[in-house]
Amino acid sequence: MNKDFHQMYKEKLRTAEEAMKIVKSGAWIDYAMFNGKPVACDAALAARKDELKNINIMGAVTIPPLPEVVMKDPMGEVFTYNDQHFSALTRIFQERCGNVFYQPTLYGESEMYMKYGNYAEDPEAKKSKLGTNLRDLFVVQTTPMDKDGYFNWGLHNSCCYLMATTAKNCIVEVNENIPYCYGGNMERIHISQVTYVVEGENPPLFELPKIEATDVDAKIAANVLEYLQDGQCIQLGIGAMPNILGKMISETDLKDLGGWTEMLVDAYMHMWESGRLTGVKKIFDPGKINYTFALGGNELYNWMNQNPAIASCSVGYVNHPTQLCQIDNLISINQALQVDLYGQVNAESSGFKQVSGNGGMSDFVLGSYWSKGGRSFVCLPSTHTKKDGTVISRIVPNFEIGSITTLTRQMINHVVTEYGVVSLKTCPTWYRAEKLISIAHPDFRDDLIKAAEERKIWRRTNKIE
Repeated sequence: MNKDFHQMYKEKLRTAEEAMKIVKSGAWIDYAMFNGKPVACDAALAARKDELKNINIMGAVTIPPLPEVVMKDPMGEVFTYNDQHFSALTRIFQERCGNVFYQPTLYGESEMYMKYGNYAEDPEAKKSKLGTNLRDLFVVQTTPMDKDGYFNWGLHNSCCYLMATTAKNCIVEVNENIPYCYGGNMERIHISQVTYVVEGENPPLFELPKIEATDVDAKIAANVLEYLQDGQCIQLGIGAMPNILGKMISETDLKDLGGWTEMLVDAYMHMWESGRLTGVKKIFDPGKINYTFALGGNELYNWMNQNPAIASCSVGYVNHPTQLCQIDNLISINQALQVDLYGQVNAESSGFKQVSGNGGMSDFVLGSYWSKGGRSFVCLPSTHTKKDGTVISRIVPNFEIGSITTLTRQMINHVVTEYGVVSLKTCPTWYRAEKLISIAHPDFRDDLIKAAEERKIWRRTNKIE
């Protein structure tokens, strides 16, 4: 290790308690997303509750361990926690605590938020299109420093580099369990760009719980599989269905698939190891799987460590629709909560209750459709069973009051349930309703037809079986 880097490291080394003394009342603080979320520094900040006022924390996809700033301040007297993509933990926090909120974003735009901030609040900044940077501090878990003086983001590139370099201060919290992942782009930060270094407690990384795929998941995956061809570039979202689709792909004779995804999941490891996914046909970064963050099991994390088959990239490079549309044969596969008879998609709320978030769904739905030879698939089971045992249709006449339209009807390409695949592009309202009812659960089709008739969007041309 270069002696200058080593000396710089020693000079910047602090305990978590010492480092978080940099926070003053009124601060806006970014926590890194996913497994980059700080642990020791979070606890140290929470311990200062009685000293501080009006602290805003921004994060995304809250995962265990529980954020101490919420646990130590359940009434939100000091800390306001803003999550850009709700997880199960965030939902629990919002129900039980004060000052936990959703922060709407388009994930592919995130780097622009870092560069330009919220300049609408400052008329002079708005004129010059230079952002007023409201962010005082960025805190992130990283790998230990390498011989060249760099800390690697590991599993969570996202927009970490711009978060770090546009905030007033940056604290890295070292965790020896984070794999060193090659880029890509913007996959690391140098010791000279860091305010303080904290040698963390090396907590284990969060592993995404394995959810067994149901028969319905398998049928949906099989329906999508029929549309896949050699040389296509695959994006998979989160959940049991995408993972079982990856396993199905691994058992086919498909050739030379590529990987380009927001979230790297276990399925990509299986597809690569089976030889189905080689990336040799990709226009950009052939032979590599591009991703911006990873969530899976330790087997995936170990596989990622110093693996030249994957490329850790910033979210602007991976997600922005203007980049995605340049990738030939891009196939986007994502999941939703509901689709209404007009073709609108709700992927994030149940009435007024925030369940998830937009994330990069709209990025990939748009980008894949604009891709030469590309397609977008929005997938969902036809029904949902509530806690009391009541079965409801996920294809609905209209959304409940308060529910969010994540994707407008004009954006939707293919919709998939266990009963089939329909394409909605260019279809008039009556034809959309007819197609969607044809893939709804049979028990609900008559009621959906009646609802379509009441809304004057029904013109029967084919008998719905």
